[in-house]
Amino acid sequence: MATSTMELQEKDEAGNVTATYVESADPNANGDSRIDVIDSLQAFSSAIAGLLSSRAVLEGQTSSWVGVGDASASPTAALLLSVLQESMGRIATILFAHRLGTSLEPECKSYRLAADVFNDTAMILDCLSPAFPKVVRVVLLSLSSVLRALCGVAAGSSKASLSAHFARWGNLGELNARMVIEIPYAFYAADNPSTSSEATDCADLHEDQYLPSRGLGLGTPAHKDSSQETIISLMGMLVGSLVVSRVSSPLATWSSLILLLSIHLATNHAAVRAVSMHTLNRQRANLAFSALIEKDIVPSPDEVAKQERVFERDGVLRWEGSRVLGYCQIGVDLRTMLKSLGTSESSTGSVRAPAIKLADLMDLYRDEEYLLWYATSQKKVIIVLKERASTIAQLKAWVHGLVAARRQSEWRSSEVQARPEPERTMELLSSTLHDLSEHFDGYVQRLQAVGWDLDVAALETLSGKRILV
Repeated sequence: MATSTMELQEKDEAGNVTATYVESADPNANGDSRIDVIDSLQAFSSAIAGLLSSRAVLEGQTSSWVGVGDASASPTAALLLSVLQESMGRIATILFAHRLGTSLEPECKSYRLAADVFNDTAMILDCLSPAFPKVVRVVLLSLSSVLRALCGVAAGSSKASLSAHFARWGNLGELNARMVIEIPYAFYAADNPSTSSEATDCADLHEDQYLPSRGLGLGTPAHKDSSQETIISLMGMLVGSLVVSRVSSPLATWSSLILLLSIHLATNHAAVRAVSMHTLNRQRANLAFSALIEKDIVPSPDEVAKQERVFERDGVLRWEGSRVLGYCQIGVDLRTMLKSLGTSESSTGSVRAPAIKLADLMDLYRDEEYLLWYATSQKKVIIVLKERASTIAQLKAWVHGLVAARRQSEWRSSEVQARPEPERTMELLSSTLHDLSEHFDGYVQRLQAVGWDLDVAALETLSGKRILV
């Protein structure tokens, strides 16, 4: 069904056109309402579950086993416990950001949902802790604080990446600060390019994400303090107050908590799946290029989003989203590649007698901005990037590894045994590089034509290294 539009023009007394408004009848209006319902459900359930968890923290152990506090504890002991929790949370924040900081942007959808998993798990630990002795209880409360800290890092970083994605016209500050303006019809100012139409295709991804204005062109996704989020949170607190006053038994409390957390995670999973990122991370590169090479079909970001897994194994090479061909490491140091080429001395750390001379490999990639080796026995692709390797060169290196793993998997066992592995691998890399180089520029142009942003580097999930040749 085609999209129908109605255009209105506004003129001043002199007859000059001052604004043009367009009403867009979206054929997917039912889907828009469904996204709004998902947004409301996740915020509503989270608010009530948070009240149940807070009650568990505040209740004394003598009044209910669901409680976490100890009625006989001194204020000093309570303060020291608070200091311990805060310290554990800050240490976890530092370590988590240091270890996984690079991967937060390319895998923002995964970490967005992981943040909710961390937060909901922390709620469960709060309610579980009174069933254990005091020492175990302190450990559980400290772990709960760690999980909430991880939630803060993952949610904050993924929010920044998703905000940049929706700020199609560079209006990042406006995107995070403006209030949602809700009007009864889908009118939007066509002469105002700062309003991103794509931003209306996203549901709220938890309390510090975006609010949908599906079909409401004047509305832009806003910060959590927007009117819709405030109303939903207020309703959740009011209903939650009624729930916590009526639900008191352990069975009823746990049944309510598990139900609310299940709704919260399910709705957030649906919201994350609704986001169509326009950058190519590892998984999306696998999906896009395998479809392009295998079927000569250029998938759009929306089509790839429907096949994308929220949680994917790091570095996996999949063909058309299902078949695992191997794994890939990109942006590693040269020593990692040399260990695959030869044998490493554990005592000195040196690499002895590589089966393939490094000079041969350098000659093969003299015109490229990367070095690549495929360890056939481990089914692992190792990519070393040269200094100032561009984002397109990084993408080509990843696709080269994907194609090499694909072609090697198609070799018959008789062909594999006919020649030594080093010679066979060099021929594999040379032939796949030649074939890919002939078509890669065309692939890039076709992907950009359907909306992919290939200027953003989203393939490295750890701090990468470069070599100077």
